[in-house]
Order: sequence, then C-alpha cells, then structure tokens
Amino acid sequence: MILADLLKDVDNIREIKGSTQMAVTGIAFDSRKVKPGNLFICISGFETDGHKFAPKAVEAGASVIVAERDMSDLGVTCVVVENSRAAMAKLAAVYYGYPYRQFKLIGITGTNGKTTTTYLVKAVLEAEGHKVGLIGTNQNMVGQEIIPSKHTTPDALELMQLFKKMAEAGAAYVVMEVSSHALALDRVTACIFDVVSFTNLTQDHLDFHKTLENYLQAKSVLFRIAKVGSVNADDPASEYLLAHNTCGQMMTYGIEKPCDLQAVNPQLMRNGVQFALAYQGKKYPVSLGIPGKFSVYNALTAIACLLQAGMEIQQILSHLKDAKGVKGRVEVVETGRDFTVIIDYAHTPDGLYNVIRTIRGFAKGRVVTVFGCGGNRDAGKRPKMGKIASELSDFCVVTSDNPRNENPDAIIEDILAGVKEGGGAYAVVPNRFEAIEYALDHAQKDDIILLAGKGHETYQVLADRTIVFDEREIVHKLLDVSMV
Repeated sequence: MILADLLKDVDNIREIKGSTQMAVTGIAFDSRKVKPGNLFICISGFETDGHKFAPKAVEAGASVIVAERDMSDLGVTCVVVENSRAAMAKLAAVYYGYPYRQFKLIGITGTNGKTTTTYLVKAVLEAEGHKVGLIGTNQNMVGQEIIPSKHTTPDALELMQLFKKMAEAGAAYVVMEVSSHALALDRVTACIFDVVSFTNLTQDHLDFHKTLENYLQAKSVLFRIAKVGSVNADDPASEYLLAHNTCGQMMTYGIEKPCDLQAVNPQLMRNGVQFALAYQGKKYPVSLGIPGKFSVYNALTAIACLLQAGMEIQQILSHLKDAKGVKGRVEVVETGRDFTVIIDYAHTPDGLYNVIRTIRGFAKGRVVTVFGCGGNRDAGKRPKMGKIASELSDFCVVTSDNPRNENPDAIIEDILAGVKEGGGAYAVVPNRFEAIEYALDHAQKDDIILLAGKGHETYQVLADRTIVFDEREIVHKLLDVSMV
C-alpha cells in the first residue's frame, strides 16, 4: 500500500518529512519484527520508549518512521504525530481494510462480568447458526478455533489482524471484552462498534488510572465510538454514561431501578438463576444455569446486547437457558470427596464479595477462601478484599496471587490489615501451592473451598519468572484424582 493512502485517516499528523509515495509492506512497533519496506511506529511505553529502537528498525529495512518527534535524521521518511498509539490504530485499520465493517461488532466493558457475558452472547448467536468471533481475557476464538490471548483487549495492530482473520473465516458477529486500558491507550480508537454495553464499575486498575473518575472516563470512550448501547441502571456510574455518549439509542437494564429490561423476583439457586423479565409491557420467564446474583446481571447484559443486535426476545431466551458457564468463573473442580472445590477469577473487592455471597447461598458447610492480591497493581484494594473475605468466609487462607516484582510478604501484610478488621479466623501460607494443600488437608465434610483470583489462568507470575500453575491440576494432584 502506498504511504499517502495509508495515512488518509490519521488525523493527528504534525508534519511529514520525506516522500509519501513509496509502498509500505507492513506495520510494526517492535523493531525485532521489522521487515524490509515496513512502517515502524515508535510507541512510548511504560517500561521503555520505542523511539530508542527506531535506528534498529531502519537497519532492519524500515522505510517509514511514525513518531512523536522528528526522526528524519535516520534517512527515511518520518511522519510526526501527536499520539503514536492513536495513529497506529488508524494505520492498522486502513492497512487491513477496515475488517470490522464486514461483521457486527459487539463490545462489552465494565469491571466485572465481561468474560461471562461475551460467552453468553456468543452461545446464543451460535445457537442461531451464526459464526462468531470472540476476543477476551480467557482466549480469542474464531468459531471453535482457539487463539491464545495476551491481553483482555489486544493492541491495535494485533486487533486488526484478528478482525481480518475473523472476517476471512466468515464471522457474522464478533463479540469482545473492551478493557479500560484498551480505551485509554487507543487500542480501539479506529473501531466503530455496532453494539456496546456497560456492566458495572468497582475499584480496580487504580495503579493505572489513579482515580475512579479517570477509570470511568476511560470506560465512557466506548460509548462515543458506538452506534447503540446499554448500561446497568443499578450501577451509579451509568448516570455518567447516559449523559456522556453519542449512541443513537441507549437501553437500560437492572433489578432494582426502573429500566427498559428489568429482572423481577430473581431466584438464586445452587445450579443457576431464574427470574421474570419485564420488557415492553410483557413478562418472560428466564433461566440460566450459572449461579449467583451477578449471573442475573450478566444475563440482562447479554439480552440487551442481543436485542440491540437485532434478535427477537423469544429467540434469545430460548437459547440462553442452554448456555454454559466459563472456565474460571464459579468453576467446580471434580474431586470425588465429601467437600467441594470452586475456582473463580475474583480479584477485585466487588468480585470477591459477589462470589463468596453466591457460595454462601448454597453452602451446607463452611466456606473456606484461599486468596491473595497481585503485585504491581492497585494496593488500595488489598485490605478491602481482606476484610470482605474475613467477614463473609468461615475461614481464610491468605497467600500469593501473581506477586510480580513485589515482595509477597508485603502484599500479604496489606491484606491482613483488612482480614484482622473483619475478625474472621485465618491462616497465612505465602506459597500458593502450599496454601491450596493446607486448605485441602483441613477440609471438612460439606465444606466449599474457594480458590479465588487465578480463575482461567494456568500460570503464576513471580519476580524472576513465570511458572506453570493450573489450580485444577494442582487440586487433582494433591487429591490424587485423575483429570476428567
């Protein structure tokens, strides 16, 4: 593609030094991946600055540099832009031929519930016979083909490559989780979403956003690049989103407040939820085989997205009842013992509160929670999670999550401030493997042991390495149970 054509949508160019008539053979922002004739984008990262690697990119054959400062002294065309991340999104969209225009794009944002909701939407659409792409925390998928996921929302270049692959595979819909990082870092700037939805806003990612206000503002960006949207009316943040959007239509859903889609008299059971859905003056019975009050909200979010995507209410509900849960979300691990082990991704105060409350709703014995908090992440949520676990559990085992570059013992001390305030019984076992072993060794009849925080993850991030850490395999190994 000729550079001049590639630049047509980039709206933050300050100046261009050099010719724009050469052919561009590809786009890269990692100098190690540059090939002859490529355009290299200098991204200012959190740990390093891509501008430092521009000379290596030119040595590897880059013919164009896109940067936030003049680098024409490297002897190639230099396009100076205000924001190289935003420029990369626009360049990638043009280079890959706007692939998102070839299917309906559905985006879901919010602190909790994104993953499960995307799977619910995918399941209903596939039950109707559509081929569906999925992009999210657990994995990326095209139909049933699984593509490993590095981020909840990929970088702008990888995202367009995924979209192109999904379009070529015949996807009629793509449903994706849209993280606050992706919105703040311009990963989806070039997209136009057909349908978007907001689940909720609770404390998370404040290491990056600093304040809840900034976090909410990042989420709101999605409602300015979408055609229609829906929000959880029961979440206070929805008022801001309803006031700051450019969508053609906004739908509301919830349980407590008057809204367009309202769950009436929700029944929470061990094996799922049931409720009456009030919609356009009628009531419809709804059932979903995933337990917990949050499952009611996830069902409502999915229904809102599917309605706005053009499906009929009866079609949606007939398929929703058959939808299954997601790996790492209230996932029961078969043990063959007289106690139950559940794995859940809960890693925020709200997420932990919801899953323990859900379990308490059907637990016959004690609820034992094994949990920690991630390192190099928002430290403010650690005592909050400690207090929640201490107050709602019968016993807590405080351990590590992904400590990363922080001292695991220091993270645990932050958690213990809340655990002690909660007043519940607890033990501290810093090594997560040993913590799981401790909980299993002390399990009593009818206990439910909740392993919180890792969910779908099959690894643990330590200071010097990342190790294999699949809690399902660990439980089976410790109990000498064969994997099913």
